[in-house]
Amino acid sequence: MNKIIFMIIIFFFNMNFWDYMYLFIFSFLCISIFYYPFMYMMFFNSMFFIDKINFWLIILTMWIIFLMILSMFIFKINNNNIMLFIFFITMLSVFLILSFSINNYLMFYIFFEMSLIPTLYLILGWGYQPERLMAGIYLLFYTLFASMPLLMGLLFLKKKLNLIQLFYNSMKIFNIFLFYSLNFAFLVKMPMFLVHLWLPKAHVEAPISGSMILAAILLKLGGYGLIRIIKITMLFKNLNFLFMLISIYGGILISFNCLRQFDLKILIAFSSVAHMGLVLGGLFTIFMWGINGSFFMMIAHGLCSSGLFCLANISYERLLSRSMLINKGMINFMPSLSFWWFLLITNNMSSPISLNLIAEISLINSIISFSLLFMYMIFVLCFFSASYCYYLYSFSQHGSFYSSIYSFSNSSIREMLLLMFHWFPLNLLFLKMLIL
Repeated sequence: MNKIIFMIIIFFFNMNFWDYMYLFIFSFLCISIFYYPFMYMMFFNSMFFIDKINFWLIILTMWIIFLMILSMFIFKINNNNIMLFIFFITMLSVFLILSFSINNYLMFYIFFEMSLIPTLYLILGWGYQPERLMAGIYLLFYTLFASMPLLMGLLFLKKKLNLIQLFYNSMKIFNIFLFYSLNFAFLVKMPMFLVHLWLPKAHVEAPISGSMILAAILLKLGGYGLIRIIKITMLFKNLNFLFMLISIYGGILISFNCLRQFDLKILIAFSSVAHMGLVLGGLFTIFMWGINGSFFMMIAHGLCSSGLFCLANISYERLLSRSMLINKGMINFMPSLSFWWFLLITNNMSSPISLNLIAEISLINSIISFSLLFMYMIFVLCFFSASYCYYLYSFSQHGSFYSSIYSFSNSSIREMLLLMFHWFPLNLLFLKMLIL
């Protein structure tokens, strides 16, 4: 504890004006998390509203934006268009907050799609490899191809049913094509298995801040959209069963695929697909346990996966490689960083006392209550999810280190604080029962 206090004091005396501004925003977020002052639902006007779901997603967005700015120290050193970089981060944060707080289907669609623009610029402008162009094309075409049916479905709701408000949606739809058009864009954004190929490519080529916002927030836009429209599509339970089967079976296949990966970022990206498969399974049960568990998992996964990408980037900055054949035996060089690998990976496999544990228990109960046919599939998915977490930690931290390493810099105070700000709320929210 004394070491942590000493780290914070040293960091405090080495800050400039903008660092103090970030610290002020961070303090406000801490107060907002532990003193939730809002009622169940609060309308600002007919266009904006806040409830428990979008409140926590907005807080998560602001939290991750703060951590993104804290993580971009390498851009400050290289002076790599830092002001333009901050401009795109600010633009992305504004679009995301507006997407979560808007109460109009069409405006939600506009901000939902506009968040793609700064994300694409972050990947193309600050990516590491020339292959970032192909990753940008994958991201663009997958998103735009899926968004056109969504626009047609929303226009149909506006014209035929006069349904425009996001919150009051007691209407039920009976058109199967409308069901697909409303769900497909959000399933791609999550992403669901079979439409997930854009995610590993985008993560691999994105800078660290791009990977953080992509894993923590942008994937949650899909889950948020499904939560908002789940009431008007709840009549198609047979199709829900089909989507649950694809998601959970796909999560098992993705878990197998994780066990044969040697790229740190690809493995973490595929683990996100496996987690989102479980989230989709809980959402399509349309049970309260499933929806709550999916929401908890989205919050927990946003913090945990962002922290894992930060850890992968810390190793990449020192060894200039993401391969686990080179990033092995790291406990010999940085035992403190290995400690953070252990904490975040155990949280990723839903160990106590993380928020992931509550989420996974809720999701398992909901999915098995929906159909006992999923029981064995859930057991296999949970087992192999834990297996690739063990594989990631043991292969990267233990064993003999790479023989061509001649020099190695230790972890900095900024990196330790960055990891602590991921882990601390992830485990403290376990005790914050007000979000229930």
